[in-house]
Amino acid sequence: MLKRRLPRLLAALLVVAVLVIGAFAAFAWRTAIAPIAPPAAASFAAAQVEQGRILAAAGNCVACHHGSAGALAGGYPLKTGFGTIYSPNITSDADTGIGRWSLAAFTRAMHEGVARDGSHLFPALPYDHFTKVSDADVAAIYAWLMTQPAVRAVSPANTIPFPLNIRALQAGWKMLYFHPGRFVANPAKSAEWNRGAYLAEGIAHCGGCHTPRGALGAEKPDVAYAGAALNGWIAPPLTAANPAPVAWTAAALATYLRIGSEPQHGSAAGDMSGVVHVGMAALPDSDVRAIATYIADGNASATRSAGDAAALARAAAVVTSTTDPDARLYATACGSCHYAGGKPPGDARPDLALNTALWLDAPDNFIQVVLHGIGVHDGAPGVMMPGYGRGFSDADIARIAAYLRRTRTTLAPWHDVPGRIADIRKQSDSAS
Repeated sequence: MLKRRLPRLLAALLVVAVLVIGAFAAFAWRTAIAPIAPPAAASFAAAQVEQGRILAAAGNCVACHHGSAGALAGGYPLKTGFGTIYSPNITSDADTGIGRWSLAAFTRAMHEGVARDGSHLFPALPYDHFTKVSDADVAAIYAWLMTQPAVRAVSPANTIPFPLNIRALQAGWKMLYFHPGRFVANPAKSAEWNRGAYLAEGIAHCGGCHTPRGALGAEKPDVAYAGAALNGWIAPPLTAANPAPVAWTAAALATYLRIGSEPQHGSAAGDMSGVVHVGMAALPDSDVRAIATYIADGNASATRSAGDAAALARAAAVVTSTTDPDARLYATACGSCHYAGGKPPGDARPDLALNTALWLDAPDNFIQVVLHGIGVHDGAPGVMMPGYGRGFSDADIARIAAYLRRTRTTLAPWHDVPGRIADIRKQSDSAS
């Protein structure tokens, strides 16, 4: 009996599978948008092009789309847990770039994550944020891109393995995690707050670095801005969970985002340097203040005045020991430049007792700065710190890290600092 029914059962399962696959293919299918003749640069208004330049800078497009052929020409490797995605050429080249993309095609890519040919884009392009950008601002970015020099360059093939490299499967990812739609202002908040939210949630896509991601690479909305590990660094929480001993007020955030440093918190480094000196640098002061206002509203900084006073008093009271061998190592290598009590900290002499890096759950940011330093173009203009990666052993750096953690913070020691130093050295060597 079972043998006679088995062929029918298999046939029924095959029919169901075909129907499911067909239904998904219909759901995932997007039409191609016809190519156009590359538009003349003169066809765009100068004011629109300038607005596009500012917005593209705020989105730090060059950070991902640069390559050996130049800015915007693509080829930059974006390493993910599923393989490497190479950024595409977004110059106005007609054959290898987006020169034949219409505004409608570009807008669909930004708002829906779909390429001109109808294929779904990988979410390495943060269209989950760009979907919030207004049509007018997307048109301005398009105008700026189409007026930039065309560069003929073909990006390497992605290394995403089969079947994850099937673009249609991205429709399933979108169904689970992507919520398209333009930014909607909160009427209960100020115009400045809403402007900051529009920029931070949209083109600046702050959550792309500062929000943890799930197993399939999507941001976790229930822990937005809770901090995340990225490229060997830690993007700290932008919420009340931020461990900085002095609160990140709107004023402090605005200073940091404008110049790349804040005396009571630390200096920009790593990927954040580009955010400040490329992205934020293009925005007017009013927009930078708006972003700072939006972030500060969600980090409870307005309620921390007593804690801030205690942290500042504790930092001023720190005295470097003359008998502790770890303290002597720190004094020899670091003490001549870092504030050690008695005077207010400044950008040129940052106080490590207040530095956010020492208060994070992991030592990654501290290790990165000690190994590689901070260049004159990374943090505050003209202020730099040399890297000690060649002069210090892993044991030396671990000793200084342990010493500062126990004398400049009230937190427990970091776990396995030597092992983390070795891992970060290895990552740096493989990237160079």
